[in-house]
Amino acid sequence: MNAPAATKLPTRDEVAASDCWDLSSLYESQEGWQADFDTLTSKIDTFETFRGRLGESAQVIREFLDFDGEFDRMAERCGTYAFLRTTENQSDSDHQARKSRFQNLAVKASQASSFVRPELLSIEPEKMESFLNDPVLEPYKLLLERIVRYRPHTLTDREERLLAMQGEMAGAAGNAFRQLNDADLRFGELENEDGQRMELSHATFIQFLHSTDRDVRKKAFDQYYQVFSEHENTLAATLAGSIHRDVYYARARNYESSLESSLFPDNMPVSVYDNLIQAVRDSLPAVHEYLDVRRRKMNLPDMHHYDTYVPILSGIKKHHTWDQAVNVVLESLQPLGQEYVSTLEEGLRGRWSDRYPNRGKQSGAFSCGSFDGDPFILMNFKEEVLNDVFTLTHEAGHSMHSWYSSKNQPYQYYDYTIFVAEVASTFNEQLLTHHLLENAQDDAERAYLINNELDSIRATVVRQTMFAEFEKKTHEMAEAGEPLTVASFRAVYRELLDAYFGPDFIVDDALELECFRIPHFYRAFYVYKYATGLSAAVALSRRVLGGGESELNDYLNFLRGGCSQDPLDLLRGAGVDMTQPEAVKTTLDHFASLSKQLDELL
Repeated sequence: MNAPAATKLPTRDEVAASDCWDLSSLYESQEGWQADFDTLTSKIDTFETFRGRLGESAQVIREFLDFDGEFDRMAERCGTYAFLRTTENQSDSDHQARKSRFQNLAVKASQASSFVRPELLSIEPEKMESFLNDPVLEPYKLLLERIVRYRPHTLTDREERLLAMQGEMAGAAGNAFRQLNDADLRFGELENEDGQRMELSHATFIQFLHSTDRDVRKKAFDQYYQVFSEHENTLAATLAGSIHRDVYYARARNYESSLESSLFPDNMPVSVYDNLIQAVRDSLPAVHEYLDVRRRKMNLPDMHHYDTYVPILSGIKKHHTWDQAVNVVLESLQPLGQEYVSTLEEGLRGRWSDRYPNRGKQSGAFSCGSFDGDPFILMNFKEEVLNDVFTLTHEAGHSMHSWYSSKNQPYQYYDYTIFVAEVASTFNEQLLTHHLLENAQDDAERAYLINNELDSIRATVVRQTMFAEFEKKTHEMAEAGEPLTVASFRAVYRELLDAYFGPDFIVDDALELECFRIPHFYRAFYVYKYATGLSAAVALSRRVLGGGESELNDYLNFLRGGCSQDPLDLLRGAGVDMTQPEAVKTTLDHFASLSKQLDELL
């Protein structure tokens, strides 16, 4: 009997247009993109006309900021389009060339405008204060105040120009990783529990780990990480290069550390980062207890990482077509009001989203909003994976945040920070969980959903905090002059795995290689925002669900706020104070309570 034919990912041109995003809100055609690209190129020299003049008057600063805003707005549109096209197919050389051309233009613009910050900061403080109080600068006052904060970390005009010239070179490590990870790595094929051969890829790896057949899970795990093992030296080199870049720029700009440098733009105290790690560390016994609940309820003799994704109640199947997933998401978001729901429905049933995997497509999922285009969503949606429904509402939260902020803020204040972005996305996940639990048909389904919520909190708060601690430790190693090698990376990661998974968990040696496959590590000190974001979202979702119109308006005003306030102030306005550890502790206490409920239900 012949083996079933392997399921292959379709090529991009084999995917139905209705399942792909429509980028026409950015550009109707390549010719439109080229026209804006040429316009931007021609305007770069205009920056030079302002050199040496910014200290003349508030009016000159206003003229510059108007020009810079118009240039940046067009560049955002142009760059967003170029980026999105590359994610459709990483191996398409035309898309890569377009992105490279834009990156080159962006570096030239950065070089041309590199004098601006030093020149503004060379203005005497008293004179700058008088400029800031001039009504002509009122639309840009907050923007200028934020620039003034950088006075201790801004270099001379010549030094800033040299740093700006390094733009493309500074991204080399990350670009090399993405090309290797998304385009070059091949993981072969594997039989699923039904005997069907499937291509193993980033997109299908988690699908295999959801298999009810432990042998399938183990084979997928071993086969997947074998490929990373074969490239571990290259991957260690690219990760080390990214870390050394972070350390270099932090030192060049007179920060105490690369962590402080990363937190500075959000005006975020280092204590928020450290408090998160400590709060999660304090709650690890509850995490270890949940993993043991998992082992006992799955009737396993021991627990491996490849056993942590499959639902404990393997007999319950949750299958959602795209339209069914959209229905569930929209139903769960009814507490956010008609405008929110109807706008999102139009986008998801229309063509905001690029829905399904195809060969060469960027792995994972993201939302990419811009001031002038639709807030697009990249998905690799799989109908049999419940987590993909949660991923959809997560990315929809980002997209609606972009929609609200672009509709209610001027360009210079619409682009919210990542710190608050993760609140908007995980808030939606909390409403989805609440909705599904409210409509559970029996204890088995309730247990299934609680299991999913536990895994979500563990993945978003506990796992991301482990990643955050890895970033902190490895950057500290680089700052201390310690070598970053395959061995040192694996040793640091192994120590964290042992701590976070506990003494009764079997940590396979191959899992140490996980540190080489996390794309977010190339944007250091980003992942902690997932954990703080979910913690804030738990508090705010309870506030909205248990409140009335006032609480809802507080939350919608938070979405409308863009970056018109610092992140911590935006969250205080919405109803939560993230300078205190209570929100994180509340979420982890909730986790412990859910674990006990699950143990009792099963």
